[in-house]
Amino acid sequence: MRVYVPLTLPGLAEAHKTGELGGGSFLAYAVTPALREWYLSDDIEELEYAALNRAALASLRLLAADPSAPRRRVVVAVDVSDGAASADPDRGLDPAALGEVRVTGPVRLAKAAAVHLDAADAEADVAAAAEALPAADSGDDDAQFVVDGAEDHELLWYATQEIPNLIG
Repeated sequence: MRVYVPLTLPGLAEAHKTGELGGGSFLAYAVTPALREWYLSDDIEELEYAALNRAALASLRLLAADPSAPRRRVVVAVDVSDGAASADPDRGLDPAALGEVRVTGPVRLAKAAAVHLDAADAEADVAAAAEALPAADSGDDDAQFVVDGAEDHELLWYATQEIPNLIG
């Protein structure tokens, strides 16, 4: 099963240093039954893209919680065994938890398929989105518009061999 792990650049640097994603169990995003129902598509590539975007939003939340982290969303795509990731059925239809899975870890970073990262030119929009996130969560439409602006930036794809350059 392919899961998408939300991180920040310092989180990616830590994973690179330790060689592991997560010290124990951790949250990631995947194509879950609830995500399939919400997205209304049978195209696996579209569904995986939706899961990637859910992880990008979770990365934005990590950035909002860490004002010292560079303002670039980071998502690591990694394949885990089906039994290593499970969705909470009680949270399955909660819009905030769509695609959310708990991965029993740790998972070796060497198993990662790719790293997805914002380009440098997205930093201003991502910073504004991280700042606007609490107001958007409270129902402020203008703040939600700012948060949605970060989604206008496609995450770039990087091979795992490029991680040292991304964090250095």
